[in-house]
Amino acid sequence: MSARIRMVLVIMSLLHLLFSITLVRSDQATLPFTSFKIIGNVTYDCIDIYKQPGLDHPLLKNHTIQMKPSFSKKYERKNQPDNSKAYKEKIKCPYGTVPIMRNTKEFIINAELLSEKYFHPLSGDSPGTHIAGVKQHGGPYHGITAWHDGYNLDIKQDQASYSQMYLGSGYYGEVNFISVGMMINPSIFGDGRLWSYGYWKGKNEKGCYNMACPGFVQVSSMVPMVQPFKFKPGDKEVLQWSITKDQQTGNWWIIQNKPNAFIGYWPKELFHLMDDGANMVGVGGVVQASPSGLSPPMGNGKFPAHGPLRAALFSNVDVLNSKYEKRRINTLPVEELLDSKCYGLRVGKRVKFWTTPLGFFFNYGGPGGISCGV
Repeated sequence: MSARIRMVLVIMSLLHLLFSITLVRSDQATLPFTSFKIIGNVTYDCIDIYKQPGLDHPLLKNHTIQMKPSFSKKYERKNQPDNSKAYKEKIKCPYGTVPIMRNTKEFIINAELLSEKYFHPLSGDSPGTHIAGVKQHGGPYHGITAWHDGYNLDIKQDQASYSQMYLGSGYYGEVNFISVGMMINPSIFGDGRLWSYGYWKGKNEKGCYNMACPGFVQVSSMVPMVQPFKFKPGDKEVLQWSITKDQQTGNWWIIQNKPNAFIGYWPKELFHLMDDGANMVGVGGVVQASPSGLSPPMGNGKFPAHGPLRAALFSNVDVLNSKYEKRRINTLPVEELLDSKCYGLRVGKRVKFWTTPLGFFFNYGGPGGISCGV
């Protein structure tokens, strides 16, 4: 074989390899600097922060990335230890890059389709959806924060069970909405594990889960917005989430503890009904039943009973008011949400024996079943 033919074959092999890589990562804005594979063969590519897919949204053509929220110092003072099960296998992207989960086309298609059916308390009734939680109207609200826990549950392929905290505004049928939490949804993630997630809906009713469409700007180089949790049956994952409007830029930040992480934000350009803040906030559990009518378990699968540790828990639920002052959500009247006998809701009282104050808290959840209603 001549040297010229060998060279042609080498070039063709390199082109084939490059084409294969492009197909695998066709959902990414650029090829990664490096990659990390964590539990369950989930891969994160470290992408140039300025070339991340979230910036491809047409409303963000002239957007300048905000590297830290203006309120970052008060979080950095806490310096909490990193003891979360979620971070035993850490992601450490190089400086100037951010972790973007490598998505399949199937994931993106499913996430976009199911985002149109996402239930939130600003929407009408959704057949097969059941909720247990609290919400509050009024505002304007500039943020919400809460501790809550997530569990391993047996959720079928056509079901979903999740805990969420959210804020939003509605006006003449239009909705702006942001939600974060923990979810088991095999139709989106392809497995029955517990995942962190984010969801948004903005101008022209556009939006989606996680980063299945452009919009969310990832800033943390270590903590991605969406990730699976790994723990044994009977254990639980406990996290504190915050959604906070930056007073200087108007961007809506996600902050997560363990470790304290400014994960990223949804830019203000995506929304048109929350310039002055949101007019509704809330927290709670949600399930989506199978088309057959079988509803999945919610929370830890148990009804609330005496004592805050027997069922799933939301605690220290606080809001940021119009003056950016933190207040317990029950400073003003809250509305309790419960629409099925298959689940329960119990708003807590002060716990005298508890070493750490729970603030405003409630227990929720239940086993589900075939007769939960529509």
